[in-house]
Amino acid sequence: MKVLEGKVALISGTGGGMGRSAALLFAQAGAKVVGCDVNAENDAETVRMVREAGGIMESVAPIDASNPEHAERWAKFAVDTFGGIDILYNNGASLRAFGPFIDSTLEQWNDTLRYELTIVYVSTKAVWPYLVARGGGVIISTASLCGHVELPPFRSAAHGPCKAGVSALARMFAAEGRNDNIRSNAISPGLILTPVSQSYEKEDKVVGDLLVSKIPMGRMGQADEIANVALFLASPQSHYINAQDIIVDGGMYGINNVVEHVQVDYADSPLLKKAETETA
Repeated sequence: MKVLEGKVALISGTGGGMGRSAALLFAQAGAKVVGCDVNAENDAETVRMVREAGGIMESVAPIDASNPEHAERWAKFAVDTFGGIDILYNNGASLRAFGPFIDSTLEQWNDTLRYELTIVYVSTKAVWPYLVARGGGVIISTASLCGHVELPPFRSAAHGPCKAGVSALARMFAAEGRNDNIRSNAISPGLILTPVSQSYEKEDKVVGDLLVSKIPMGRMGQADEIANVALFLASPQSHYINAQDIIVDGGMYGINNVVEHVQVDYADSPLLKKAETETA
């Protein structure tokens, strides 16, 4: 029997690298996947790939999972389609702006808060009653290595605090869910190859070479290496793991512990001059 056979799994951000990998892997493991994304075209491609591989997936897009009405519509769609919800994977988020604190704006702070932390709160709030009605379930939330340690030259007044907040929310969900058979854990990815990060790495050797040099395994991680951890946390094999934040970074944090501050001139780095919005 497949490890997620008969389970209904909601995964946000299924139009992107890690979300797409998770959708494919969860469906392969027997789950009925319900995705969502702000990008309907990319999300539709994920649905096509899952179905082509023999899996079951439906999705709702475009959806802004930080919007309570959107999140509730997504959750209700899953229940109406498959009869309930067993797993919520809070994967979706949007990378906002990097740069020195003194150059940051309140607008950037508020945007990052909404699309990295509030999105987890809102999505979980929408799904929670259905997990309780199901007799329990699993919540997995994507935090970040940046919630544990600063990663120079990536400076952001909001990104690290928001991702640390995701880890704290995961623990709170575990505490709140103990009487309802709800487990909750976070995953903190390090440097992972996604379409967004690959484009950055190609255009910005300054940052790419510097950060990869800090990874003992000598490379960035693959999206499916995060998806495999999420699958384990969603499965019965991890039933005694609760209220944890699992760092998946190729040893970057464990070996370096605190990455020394390296001064990089922003004028030399195309990536660090950017203040664009990118979907994770």
